[in-house]
Amino acid sequence: MTQNHRPFRSVLYIPGDKVRALDKARNLACDAIIFDLEDAVAPEAKEDARSILKQELAKGGYGARFRLVRVNGLDTEWGRRDLVELKDADFDALLIPKVSTGWDVEAAGELAGDKPLWAMMETPPAFINACEIASHTRMHGLVMGTNDLIKDLGCRVRADRLALLTALQTCVMAASAARIPAIDGVYNAFRDEEGLRAECEQGRDFGFDGKTLIHPAQLEIANEVFAPDEEELALARRQIEAFEAAQAEGKGVAVLDGKIVENLHIVTARALLKKAAAIAAMGAM
Repeated sequence: MTQNHRPFRSVLYIPGDKVRALDKARNLACDAIIFDLEDAVAPEAKEDARSILKQELAKGGYGARFRLVRVNGLDTEWGRRDLVELKDADFDALLIPKVSTGWDVEAAGELAGDKPLWAMMETPPAFINACEIASHTRMHGLVMGTNDLIKDLGCRVRADRLALLTALQTCVMAASAARIPAIDGVYNAFRDEEGLRAECEQGRDFGFDGKTLIHPAQLEIANEVFAPDEEELALARRQIEAFEAAQAEGKGVAVLDGKIVENLHIVTARALLKKAAAIAAMGAM
């Protein structure tokens, strides 16, 4: 889990050329939105999509939701114009597809003005170079692109995502080392609530900050799974209380429920409480 505590439990893809969807997103219970100009937009609609999105972003109304724009790749006829024409629009960060090396980040950054950059991690080279990508000074977050990765690997789709475990863990480790968020890939069967919950729980347990989603019906489960529950919060408070009491007695560690509690546990406990407070603040906006 990233240390900035901003919630990214639910990160919803919205097609950049669909005005109704863009408007509906203003009232959805998602922590972040990816306004997509890449995969969700047909080639013949790319130019119009860029204009439509700029107009909708200028209208505002997205509240505290973190706003990402996924542009087209620089190897396409639209990518360069996306970066140049959108760099002054009203959103929080650019999401760059098919990032494979730090040079890809550098190339995008030269065109993106001062906009923070996020990277789609969706090719085998991306994971070989994950630390280089995540540690770039312009990089602010990583997003798993599991569908493209499965295609490139030629692996089978399994409920346990066995073939993707190395990539998933590499993404989390690189993001953690750089202290930036890492967001898990999408779950394609949006009507399968049981499968979605299982994959969200797996991603949470790996250390992802949240999950990318393809349908509003997936929001509730992602928000629930990636939020600390009351039992976790109660334990965090008890750990902090026990540790502070031990410190007052000149001790370096505490014992709670028969388990050692030391400073590293308190760092985690305080981060959990800050995350819960940030989620509560999101709900109040």
